[in-house]
Amino acid sequence: MNNSDPALVQTRFAQHIEAAQRTGDHLAALIPQAATLIVDACRAGGAVLLFGNGGSAADAQHIAGELVGRFLKERQAYRAQALTTDSSILTAVANDYTFDRIFVRQLEAQGRPGDVAIALSTSGNSPNIVTALEYARKQGLKTIAITGEGGGLCAPLADVLLDTQAQGSPAVQNCTAIVYHILCELVEEALSSE
Repeated sequence: MNNSDPALVQTRFAQHIEAAQRTGDHLAALIPQAATLIVDACRAGGAVLLFGNGGSAADAQHIAGELVGRFLKERQAYRAQALTTDSSILTAVANDYTFDRIFVRQLEAQGRPGDVAIALSTSGNSPNIVTALEYARKQGLKTIAITGEGGGLCAPLADVLLDTQAQGSPAVQNCTAIVYHILCELVEEALSSE
């Protein structure tokens, strides 16, 4: 290692902190709106269906884990499912149809009007994510997209767009984690008192 490594580390932290601050300023009113969609769905017995690719798939699973398990409080489990976890479904649909339908097909099976579909995509342009959001809206699901800045093709398909104000996948993904942890806290706070 050379002497520039500590400077690089400090630079990266500064960049991520700045992106997180910009994201917090930008989404201060929008994260509560997204939480309200989830709370309303849970109160009505609905489900939260999450999907993404790669690191966003892991984030979808993380959110589902927080909602089904617990976040900060002991409370009942909420109906949440990451559509990224069943390798048999994913590979069957990708093989028999196309990869672009891996989430649509599961929404056909699991989604009902009033449920919430949460799409995660750093670019906002992944074809299978866009296709799933289009389908969800047509079927009467509420839609939330957690994306990089601007939301890409997902933006017009989201009832609530949570677009992080970050550049590059690592910064977008770090800000995404902050966004969904706050989202989970707001949902839990609203529902655990009932």
